[in-house]
Amino acid sequence: MPQPSSDIAFTPTVKALQQERGSREAYARMEAGGGFRTEIDERLIAMLAATNTAYLGTVNADGQPYIQHRGGPRGFIRVIDERTLGFADYSGNRQYVSDGNLRDNDKAFLFLMDYARKARIKVWGRARFSHDADLIARLMPDDYKARPEAAILFEIAAWDINCPQHIPVKFDADLVSSALAERDEEIERLKSELAELRAKYGETK
Repeated sequence: MPQPSSDIAFTPTVKALQQERGSREAYARMEAGGGFRTEIDERLIAMLAATNTAYLGTVNADGQPYIQHRGGPRGFIRVIDERTLGFADYSGNRQYVSDGNLRDNDKAFLFLMDYARKARIKVWGRARFSHDADLIARLMPDDYKARPEAAILFEIAAWDINCPQHIPVKFDADLVSSALAERDEEIERLKSELAELRAKYGETK
């Protein structure tokens, strides 16, 4: 039987803990079906289209983990092919920790969170920085005021949709502004209709 893709997270120690704490049977059934997802599907594409923030996890040669925020306009993480994601890496504080870590150990992790919809997706894989000018230009979001230094290519090994429990509902400022603008437009439309009705039929007591 092929090794389930979920083994990327469920090590023998993890499985032993699941057995000890009563969740192993449920995860064994998932493993029988192959484990985590391994190819990009419509649900992941939809999540990426709505994503304007992500966290990239890497590990250095000594095993020290590092998490770095990556952001941009919604949809800044692009689908390159059925197993590869890519996004532009902008100029920042010039520490280059993620780049250095990936040169020593290319295993990486992406964590995507959608607070408004209470959804989160975990993505395991391998990543690398590219300085190919054409690729960087292709991944750079239109009209985004940032200076790209590189591109990050992320080859997916497995991904999973996490439980929505305990995710607080939060809305980004642009979504709130858009909703308020729609509300204000609707109020003005109703005011206009009311004024027309009053002018036509006279104001009622």
